[in-house]
Amino acid sequence: MAEIIQLREILAERRRGRARSAERASLEQAVALLKQNLSSAAALLSDAPARDAIVITERIEKLAAILRYGLQMLSDGADGGPAGDTDLSNRS
Repeated sequence: MAEIIQLREILAERRRGRARSAERASLEQAVALLKQNLSSAAALLSDAPARDAIVITERIEKLAAILRYGLQMLSDGADGGPAGDTDLSNRS
C-alpha cells in the first residue's frame, strides 16, 4: 500500500514540475516580447516630435515596470521561491 501512495506522490510531483516548466516558458516568452516592445518604443521616441514624446515616454515607463515585474518573477522562480520584497524601486 505504501508503494502505491509513494508512486502517486511521484506522479503528482512530475505533473507539478511539468506545469511549472510550461509556466516558466510562457513567462520567458512574455518577457522577451516586453523587451521587444520596449526597444520599439525607445526607437519611436528617438524620432518622435515633442508632442508625441510624452505619450511614448509614458508607454516606455509602463513597459519598463511590467518588464521589471516579469524579470523579478523569473528570478524568484530560479531561486525556488519568492524573495520577499517585489518592489525593486528601493533596491540599489
